Amino acid sequence: MDERTPPLRMLQERLLETVVRSGLGKGAFAERAMIDRTTLSQLLAPANRRSPRIDTLRAIAAAHDVSIDWLVGLSNAGPVKAELVTQTSFEAPGPSETDERLLGWLNEAAEYKIRYVPVTVPDLLKSEAVIRYERSGAVGPNAAQTIDTTAAHLAWARHPDTELECCSSVQSVAAFARGEGMWRRLGVAAREEQLDRLIELTTELYPTFRWFLFDESTRYAAPVTVFGSQRAALYLGGLYLVLTSAEHVRTLSRHFDGVVRDASVQPTSVPTHLSRLRRSLA
Repeated sequence: MDERTPPLRMLQERLLETVVRSGLGKGAFAERAMIDRTTLSQLLAPANRRSPRIDTLRAIAAAHDVSIDWLVGLSNAGPVKAELVTQTSFEAPGPSETDERLLGWLNEAAEYKIRYVPVTVPDLLKSEAVIRYERSGAVGPNAAQTIDTTAAHLAWARHPDTELECCSSVQSVAAFARGEGMWRRLGVAAREEQLDRLIELTTELYPTFRWFLFDESTRYAAPVTVFGSQRAALYLGGLYLVLTSAEHVRTLSRHFDGVVRDASVQPTSVPTHLSRLRRSLA
């Protein structure tokens, strides 16, 4: 729930939205829920200050395919509390449909802090060479689409009113620099270019973009983006599990806060840390 919206007003707004979405008149809407039309009218009246009975809310929720949590503002989605969003690839230029949704969620949550645990290098900081390496033969958006998405994400992050926190493990960054694991076929020149870009952008974007590095021997963080208080998208490999329950989003936010508190490299020290890794490749 948006904490700036009073609970009763939130209920009235969402109840009215449910009525409109149903395509029914108020009488038919109330009849389907087996409640009195007068009760519905009273709930929707701007001057109303009385909270509804729980059995009334239960009847509306069951008849019109919404959750009570959503009606009273404890969840940010109507009929759906969670959904699976599959990464897809199209021949059309520009970001994929899935990436368009993710960018839209960033814009919707622009007034809030975004928390982000990337799968590898933070997406908005990736070089074109790294993107092409990662997308070669991968399921989902192609390299050109991902490059467009990265550019849009970086442009969003450059806006002075944005606030984005990112967490990665120290070990994953070191593995990239050394060309270990999935990076073993990425050449030294491409890794040097990417490290130079990371140093440049983490310096430029601070403090609106803050990258924390944690020790994965003491902490674990799954790939996730928390879009303020509205939703969280867990990356499962080829698809996202999108949660809109307020309690789920709060729990993931608290987990992220714990990772930030335990970070072994703070954002102001990240460029220096990256520079040391860059020099080790010379």
